Amino acid sequence: MEATSSDIPLFINGRDIYHDSVFDVVSPGTGEVCWRAVSATIGDATEAVEAAQTAFALWSQTKPSTRAQILYKAADILETNIARHADYMMTEMGADRGTAQYFVTPGAIAACRDIAGRISSVCGSVPAVAREGQSAMVWKEPYGVVLGVVPWNAPYFFGIRSAATAIATGNTTVIKSSEITPRCYYELARVFKEAGLPDGVFNVVACRPQDAPSVVNTMIEHPAVRKVNFTAHPNGIGGKNTAIVLEDADLEKAAEECLAGAFANAGQICMSTDRIAVHESIVSGFTEVLKKHVEKLSQTSSGPPTVSTATSKQRLAKLVTSAIDSGAQLVSGLSSQDTLPGASFVPTILAKVPLHTPLYSEEAFGPLVSISTITTDEEAIKFANSTEYGLHAAVFTKDLRRALAIAKKLDVGAVHINSMTVHDEPTLPMGGVKASGWGRFNAQEGMEEFLTRKAVTWDD
Repeated sequence: MEATSSDIPLFINGRDIYHDSVFDVVSPGTGEVCWRAVSATIGDATEAVEAAQTAFALWSQTKPSTRAQILYKAADILETNIARHADYMMTEMGADRGTAQYFVTPGAIAACRDIAGRISSVCGSVPAVAREGQSAMVWKEPYGVVLGVVPWNAPYFFGIRSAATAIATGNTTVIKSSEITPRCYYELARVFKEAGLPDGVFNVVACRPQDAPSVVNTMIEHPAVRKVNFTAHPNGIGGKNTAIVLEDADLEKAAEECLAGAFANAGQICMSTDRIAVHESIVSGFTEVLKKHVEKLSQTSSGPPTVSTATSKQRLAKLVTSAIDSGAQLVSGLSSQDTLPGASFVPTILAKVPLHTPLYSEEAFGPLVSISTITTDEEAIKFANSTEYGLHAAVFTKDLRRALAIAKKLDVGAVHINSMTVHDEPTLPMGGVKASGWGRFNAQEGMEEFLTRKAVTWDD
């Protein structure tokens, strides 16, 4: 039985699992229930892990070419049905068509193909050992069952990155999906089944938020689960990302990139630009260019973007109100968004946000960005590093040597020179430092995270 338009099952051992414990999934665009999803019990969680454990024995022995073929086919299926999958994402999390169909889902497809192409490159090594007459090899092997705890804001991309990398390296997986986007993750599992993935290799469970601690802890504590990857906040990937605009920057390009970095996907990206640090000699001119581009965007958009939930909207509104009440200046947007319908939120720019306000230090995770003034490169570096996070940063200048010198001193996982802070592609390792987590997805570094090493020695 496949999921109907109103009921989303769990996906365990290649089967749809239905029972009476369900929760409503509310579309932020309408404020109405779009469908119901089955809420996993502790028993469901255990069953999913045990299904993955059983499947591991055979899957771990499959040839690289077999795994690659399945991943390539999954990417093709996802691409063929891209509009339908984008519809699910738009309904569940309020994403616009451009973000869902032309940004997130194509990124997931590209990532799946990149991972597939790297499978054959996984190999061990033959180091020289100290003892005469002895040789050694180092093998790279899958861990076993890998649990992936994934967020809602780019579901197909996060699902591919977590599940497909585990599968590609010979592991089996259980994905604990976000309760906000359970259909997207369920549909991804169905895509892999259609591509020929054996039952039990890819399992998906969702649950009500109040059940998440017991369900997730049950899986983490299960002896078959050998590795966990977690992308979320707190204690996962998060960011308070800064774009530094120096006095010699191309103001038009900097403004366009900063706005894209701040407002893409309604600012709901871990790499989104939260803060723009502008040299004092150009801050006035840059602000005017920024406002011009905001006006241009408002004329071409069909309306304000929608954030994921009404609760998220209320949190963002509180950040704005608190900052303005403390002396921040409204550059663009609305000081109060109470009259807007549903979870709509007009993109907002503030300036001169006081240090003691929550917005100065907290991740906004919405279409909200602030402008601050800096006078020297050292001050810009200190400002960018004055946060518990360390994910991405951007530097705008015509002097590449200067930008590289600044990049070396920024406590972040990635620096983008003359482009926005939002940059994630399969060939580049993705991850941060400090409270932005540890470990890396993507590229060879991402593959290595899902492999363990075994040293073998022998007498010649």
